Amino acid sequence: MTAERGVRVRGQDDGRRLGAPDLGAELGARATLVQFSSAFCAPCRATRRVLGEVAGLVPGVAHIEIDAEAHLGLVRELDVLKTPTVLVLDAGGRVVRRAVGQPRKADVIAALGEAL
Repeated sequence: MTAERGVRVRGQDDGRRLGAPDLGAELGARATLVQFSSAFCAPCRATRRVLGEVAGLVPGVAHIEIDAEAHLGLVRELDVLKTPTVLVLDAGGRVVRRAVGQPRKADVIAALGEAL
């Protein structure tokens, strides 16, 4: 989740909060990794694996994968333009990081530092 990989907190994300009703799943107690994917996206499969591993390593962190095509309203609302897009949420559901593209495990762990 480095700058070269499109990591940023975008203007529309500033102060934005998401909850279980928005995402269709419970948030993690400490942080949540939200992944927007599409069916034929090879980087999405690799991202799923990386985020799942990180969520398994860090207590209180959940990984939620959202099918972008099945949730177009949310995709438009959050201005998700490519898959995979990953949002890092803090315990209250506030978006603290956004990344586009396949992240590296170390970068995901580093980005979680802002949420924890």
